[in-house]
Amino acid sequence: MDTEILKNTQIKEAADFLAKGQLVAFPTETVYGLGADATRPDVVKDVYAAKGRPSDNPLIVHVSGPDMVWEYADNSYKPLAQKLMKAFWPGPLTIIMPIQPGKLSKAVTGGLTTAAFRMPNNKATLDLIKTFGKPIVGPSANTSGKPSPTLAKHVYHDLHGKIAAILDDGPTKLGVESTVIDLSVDVPTILRPGMVDSDDLLKVIDNVNSDHHKVSAGEVPKAPGMKYKHYAPSAQVIIVDDVNDFKQAISEYVAKNVPLGVMATEQILKEVPSGIKTFSLGEDVISASRDLFAGLRQLDSDHVQYILAQGFPDTGHGAAYSNRLNKSAGNAHYKK
Repeated sequence: MDTEILKNTQIKEAADFLAKGQLVAFPTETVYGLGADATRPDVVKDVYAAKGRPSDNPLIVHVSGPDMVWEYADNSYKPLAQKLMKAFWPGPLTIIMPIQPGKLSKAVTGGLTTAAFRMPNNKATLDLIKTFGKPIVGPSANTSGKPSPTLAKHVYHDLHGKIAAILDDGPTKLGVESTVIDLSVDVPTILRPGMVDSDDLLKVIDNVNSDHHKVSAGEVPKAPGMKYKHYAPSAQVIIVDDVNDFKQAISEYVAKNVPLGVMATEQILKEVPSGIKTFSLGEDVISASRDLFAGLRQLDSDHVQYILAQGFPDTGHGAAYSNRLNKSAGNAHYKK
């Protein structure tokens, strides 16, 4: 199969592929998603196959607006959900709710009675869903477990020959996946941190549990990125939590005589010796979040064996960055 690269104006072409039961990667403000008709179990299963994704890992349902959600979700959750939708949609917030019986297949929900819904803040994709007329599933458009794609070329690298098309809208703006909040429990709970943090949510609803749930070995996760190893390049990522430790950490890995990469902010990179592969995370945690996955992919393509990556405090917007970086590193941190 040839994978076509479509311009962000070729909405009808992309919708036609979806109508034929084919897979189309689409842009969002967070990362590129892998789209298929959410109402057809047969093509949803093709998404898992293309990604090499475990089938008990539920998929996010992308919609063009709140009205589309209530065709599938339990309407008793409408008052609370609509507060969040009004405040954060379109945007990087995914909302989990119980669904109406039989409205979505187990291929979408991972066999659960809940589903995750999101309205992405990207005009091309909203136009695509409106033109197609139905919701589309949309996990990240990458090989399962690898860094998420923030450029169309990342999608092509992982999935060319496996999907029909990629709707190219340039680089994504945020670079880390959406916040996932679960409304199906007694206290609304953040299952995956993103750029909408608990402080933002508490301005809209009364109570939020931000202690991210740990999934046990036999438990089906309610949201993507909770159970399996994610975002990992081929190189081993080592997180350097204290910027003052970079000089010593670099010296130790240089002494091992192994290909080394450093991914950090501009201030740190100024002190990195020549000959070491580097990737700039910009100036702060916002730019670091936007460029994290691109950096992991770039240093992987440079064939480094280890990546020393700058850590940030696990608070505010740093929670999303730290969550993704820890998963990519397998929680490996530099220790003196």
